[in-house]
Amino acid sequence: MARGPKKHMKRLTAPKHWMLDKLRGRHAPRPSTGPHKLRESLPLVVLLRNRLKYALTYNEAMMILKQRQVLVDGRVRTDLTFPAGFMDVVSIPKTGENFRLLYDTKGRYVPLPISADEAKYKLGKVVQSRVGPGGVPFIVTHDGKTMRYPDPNTKVGDTVKIDLASTRPTDIIKFEIGCQVYCNSGRNKGRIGTLTVRDKHLGMFDIVTVRDASGKSFSTRLSNIFVIGAGGKSKPLVTLPKGKGVKLSSAEERDRRLQEKSRQASA
Repeated sequence: MARGPKKHMKRLTAPKHWMLDKLRGRHAPRPSTGPHKLRESLPLVVLLRNRLKYALTYNEAMMILKQRQVLVDGRVRTDLTFPAGFMDVVSIPKTGENFRLLYDTKGRYVPLPISADEAKYKLGKVVQSRVGPGGVPFIVTHDGKTMRYPDPNTKVGDTVKIDLASTRPTDIIKFEIGCQVYCNSGRNKGRIGTLTVRDKHLGMFDIVTVRDASGKSFSTRLSNIFVIGAGGKSKPLVTLPKGKGVKLSSAEERDRRLQEKSRQASA
């Protein structure tokens, strides 16, 4: 009989998007409780060792973190298994690098290099908007941040631009038809496009339709999308990963690889 929370994780049950091989050890670092869910997060040790290649072993990653060299959303984190997640800003002051964690079209986390100015803020999807004790209004974002006295126009589903120094919302992006959205869950994870249709289903999940930059449309649940920019010709508030969120089929990926090989051979 289990007593208390689980403290271990086997490699075979670890999330596939961590891309841990199954022959180099039996266990995987189990994420600590934190701002992101276990299967939707990336532990800092995996980020430093397997993605950024700043460490070769678990112990080397521990030395980097214990020297207070890594900041997540502007705060020093020394926990090896701290769960970094979608839209988090990871900074390494010693190298002057800043990364934002985003998804590629295959649902894997990509530490995207960003500028120092962009590293001063992050986006947060509003998941709760309520009135607390004493009549104080507050909102809760997707990463667990609670902010009192927000803009009265803020609704659930909107996105707020959060200043990391003060942890206060400085701007709001409304959820409406024509806005730019990022799919951060479901089978279409990592795809980016423009919101075209919202279908309401009483007693069920609301379904939205999104059209990407190549003109292809896909449908997903309303809870799976994250607003990243207003409609029209305005640009997204965050730098987008390679490919701009357009998902390619297996044949299209093959053709692109062959074109690159032929280009390199002719060069």
